[in-house]
Amino acid sequence: MAALPTFRQLQYLIALSDTLHFTKAAEACFVSQSTLSAGLKELETLMGVVLVERDKQNVALTVVGKEVVNRSKLLMEQAKDMMQWADLSSKPMHGTLRMGVIPTIAPFVLPEIMPILRAQYPHLKLALKEDTSADLLNQLHAHELDFVLFALPYEAKNLKIIELFDDQLWWIASKNLAGFQEQLPSNIVGKEQQLLVLEEGHCLRQHSLAACHAKQQTHQEIEASSLLTLVQMVESEMGWAFIPEMAVKSGLLNNTSLIAQPVDKTKSKNNNGPSTKRTIALATRASSAKLQEFEELGKLIQHHYRF
Repeated sequence: MAALPTFRQLQYLIALSDTLHFTKAAEACFVSQSTLSAGLKELETLMGVVLVERDKQNVALTVVGKEVVNRSKLLMEQAKDMMQWADLSSKPMHGTLRMGVIPTIAPFVLPEIMPILRAQYPHLKLALKEDTSADLLNQLHAHELDFVLFALPYEAKNLKIIELFDDQLWWIASKNLAGFQEQLPSNIVGKEQQLLVLEEGHCLRQHSLAACHAKQQTHQEIEASSLLTLVQMVESEMGWAFIPEMAVKSGLLNNTSLIAQPVDKTKSKNNNGPSTKRTIALATRASSAKLQEFEELGKLIQHHYRF
């Protein structure tokens, strides 16, 4: 790679352009006139062009010299911006943080958290990425993300994790599902109405299957790609499903005719069945340089998110 001019050399040229006087330009740069002259000569040699025309009475920039000055000023401004950005980024809750969020959390948590985050930390920019747990955690390991907001239980090896709060699962079904309110989900599986789940890659799929020990009793060929689609499938009486409490409390079932019930309420009546909740968690790399922001963001979500 060819040698590049130094910022010092460009600074000398800009100062000479402003003053058209070697002594005044040297004073502006806090160097001797001989140092400034030598620096400019080195710059001309490096670029292979004449930048300054000089004699005993006059100093003038060549056409090429004027263009180099214009470009040098742009480079200087960009360098200043870079240094300012680096300075802000080195401070806690400043600069850009890249956070991944799974689709079964993002639309319910982020609308409540983002305004608070902007108000408390105006110099922080949160760059968001929505994807499945597997893809987001892979991006976290690859240093493409700083944090991931997802749901446990889920395998997340070699990561630092803050457990934020529990989110109960509710089961939903059409009013036409006979005996819905009296039966556990595990008793319904295998009948005409079957458990509907999200497609592979969504951790809520595993949480739903684990909630009633279901494996093969699902409509594998018509899995949903989103919670909204899952609700629409249930309303079409294709089956029943689990959805998170945060989705229910946010109004996802508004304007539907579905019955919804927390599984723990059913368990208390029947006194059996597995635990059906997920734990919302924030993850980062143990070696992350943003551990302070990680802790601060976790505390903010815990304190301010309510459903």
